[in-house]
Amino acid sequence: MPTPKKGYRLGGSSSHQKAILNNLATSLFEHGRITTTEAKARMLRPFAERLITKAKKGDLHNRRIVLRAVKDKGVVHTLFTEIGPQFADRPGGYTRITKLGPRKGDNAPMAVIELVTEPYAPKAASGAKASTTTSTPAAAPAADEAPESTEDTTAESTDETTEETAPQETVAEDALAGTAVEESAADSTDEADTADSSEDDAKA
Repeated sequence: MPTPKKGYRLGGSSSHQKAILNNLATSLFEHGRITTTEAKARMLRPFAERLITKAKKGDLHNRRIVLRAVKDKGVVHTLFTEIGPQFADRPGGYTRITKLGPRKGDNAPMAVIELVTEPYAPKAASGAKASTTTSTPAAAPAADEAPESTEDTTAESTDETTEETAPQETVAEDALAGTAVEESAADSTDEADTADSSEDDAKA
């Protein structure tokens, strides 16, 4: 007997497993939700979502492919006219599995698999990334302008310091010149006094 390459083996053979999945998918599309074991729900989910993807295309070829699995034409009609258009904007994830408690008797883990009925809303993360990308180039010129403004401020402060220092240097030079004049005048006065005293000594 061939063994499955991945997943569980439902039933005793591959044909039995196909029959189980076909019947589970038919019941899911007919009622919208079914209760089964967790192993069967996990096997049914990708199988049913592939059929819904074919129903979204809606052409004759995909309808014939779905009819190979779902034998009930009424369920196929519902799948192509109601369920398929309902998931037209959703890229995937058409079903949801909710775990239940263990079944009484054999303690098998149970789960509910159902079609997602909430309207699809794209995530806002892509918009946030776009806004971040848009705002980043705008922040770059601001960063480039900041050093220029700093350089301008430094240049202005340097000019002001130079202008303030220049008058102070001029005042200092004037003060030194005045001191030199006073010293020269004092020296000349001392020389005159010395000359007068020498003349008085000579007359005496």
